[in-house]
Amino acid sequence: MAEKSSPLAIKGGPKAVQTPVGDIFTWPIITEEDEQACLEVLRAGKMSGTDVTKQFEQDFAAWHGTQYALGHSSGTAALLGAMWACGVGHGDEIICPSLTYWASGLPAFSLGATIIFADVEPHSICIDPKDIEHRITERTKAIVAVHYAGYPADMDPIMAIAEKHGVKVIEDVSHAHGGLYKGRLVGTIGHVGAMSVMSGKSLAVGEGGMVITNDRHIYERAVAFGHYERTAATEWATGKKVLTEPELVKFAGLPQGGYKFRMHQLSSAVGRVQLRHYRERTVEIQKGMNYFWDLLEGVPGIRAHRPPKGSGSTMGGWYSARGLYRAEELGGLPVRQFCEAVRAEGASTGPGANSPLHLHPLFNEADIYGHGKPTRIANTTRDVRQPKGSLPVAESIPTSCYGIPWFKHYRPQIIEEHALAFRKVAENYKELL
Repeated sequence: MAEKSSPLAIKGGPKAVQTPVGDIFTWPIITEEDEQACLEVLRAGKMSGTDVTKQFEQDFAAWHGTQYALGHSSGTAALLGAMWACGVGHGDEIICPSLTYWASGLPAFSLGATIIFADVEPHSICIDPKDIEHRITERTKAIVAVHYAGYPADMDPIMAIAEKHGVKVIEDVSHAHGGLYKGRLVGTIGHVGAMSVMSGKSLAVGEGGMVITNDRHIYERAVAFGHYERTAATEWATGKKVLTEPELVKFAGLPQGGYKFRMHQLSSAVGRVQLRHYRERTVEIQKGMNYFWDLLEGVPGIRAHRPPKGSGSTMGGWYSARGLYRAEELGGLPVRQFCEAVRAEGASTGPGANSPLHLHPLFNEADIYGHGKPTRIANTTRDVRQPKGSLPVAESIPTSCYGIPWFKHYRPQIIEEHALAFRKVAENYKELL
């Protein structure tokens, strides 16, 4: 294995990564058990049914310790359904971090609402609780707390703010399945959790999404919004013919949102199998990822993106794993140049993360529904657009963050070589200046 003193690979030296990686990055792990579950659905012609999905929902709710789970066609659909279930509608506002995938906030436009973006914390790159409360108005209906790149958002102060102002908290768990916040599963702390379970996520079942909640009212509304075939009273989880809103009975049989959010049952079938093995697989992932960061402890210019040890918080399946970059410790070396040199060593990386949403033209210029003005401000009485410089931490992420390898197995030699790739570049940065 190459030593840190050897020339950088980008300058003609030997690569740090020498060992074939095999299946250490292969995901999802698909076995005969998954295949058989799919074949059973196919052979029974149940691809568009709900029986397997309801079983998956029961498994999912039990796994999280919640009363209700509701399968959706995608994570985007789950987030939209959760927003409507929380009462988000025309003229309302939600607060959402600017640093996230667009589906954390953009579905609000379909409800006639708008998004107020908040900044993120430098260490967690999750929504900053200190940047939330001053953004709450009489129009605010919900706060979207995204557990970004697997790091649990700081939920205690967020929940305190929400309770003080009477607003709902939607946890976007798409990056953090199985992650813990102070010992509690993410998605179970807010009023409702919503998430993608598409095949690239750490809980990978196919194209699909999930809503989880202990609030029967939220669950019933989520069903009524996009699950027309399940709105009859006998279709609710308890089997009782008592609903929290009389209109849910009055309008039963048609989706109130005009959407069909049914989960495809091949995804449901795979989901049941994946969930059975998920905890043991994430233990393996966490062992490998934490070992990678332990090897890089104290290396100048790079910081681990993970909760402090002993905090009771974990990264779940480490989806879209990141590292934090401090260019000032490496002579101002740009993160793009750093990543280029690491890739030359044989390790996968790239600069940045999601681009800040508050600066995207879609949130500032696009007239999506023909209002004659940008949709962002079409249903508001004030201009809520946020210009460059308004959310400085989120705007800094393209230059202060980078991707790291996502190890699915604990194989020390391979992990050590990949860690060496990052260490080698950081400790020899002067060769790149």
